[in-house]
Amino acid sequence: MTRCSTEIGRLVRESDVVDAPRVLDLGGGTGSTSRAVLDARPAARVVLVDENPNMLDVAREFLPAASVERTIVADLAAPPPDGPFDLVVSALAVHHLDGAQKRTLFASVRDRLAPGGRFALADVVVPVDPADAVTPLSPGYDKPDAAADVLTWLRDAGFRADTVWARRDLAVFVADA
Repeated sequence: MTRCSTEIGRLVRESDVVDAPRVLDLGGGTGSTSRAVLDARPAARVVLVDENPNMLDVAREFLPAASVERTIVADLAAPPPDGPFDLVVSALAVHHLDGAQKRTLFASVRDRLAPGGRFALADVVVPVDPADAVTPLSPGYDKPDAAADVLTWLRDAGFRADTVWARRDLAVFVADA
């Protein structure tokens, strides 16, 4: 199992505790995270946001059409679409934002969650031990932060948040409204 599929699997397991008929996938890309969420809850409808229209084209081909409410071409620094959403997921995308943009995004996600909703975030982080930085990153494009900072920012946005899995430079966070 690849590191990415392990992270997405953990993300989906952490989202299973929430009844989620409406899901927002931030950085939805080719739809692999949405697919895993839909496999766990076939009745859900997803909204995917990604800056790359070509990746969203792949997602529309990959995902069941009846399960896709819409796809939106937008940078994650832009405000997310209107909610409410029962579940918001993001895998390997938020690290493209700087710290201030992450804080703004987390507050916006919190505002768009339905009561009892959950934000499940799997992403690259700056590890405590520099030897654990193994994910290839592009300077200027990739802007990971320490897991402790991400957790603080989620809590500052009004979430009850925890790190539920971490390995080397990857972490999965759950944040409940």
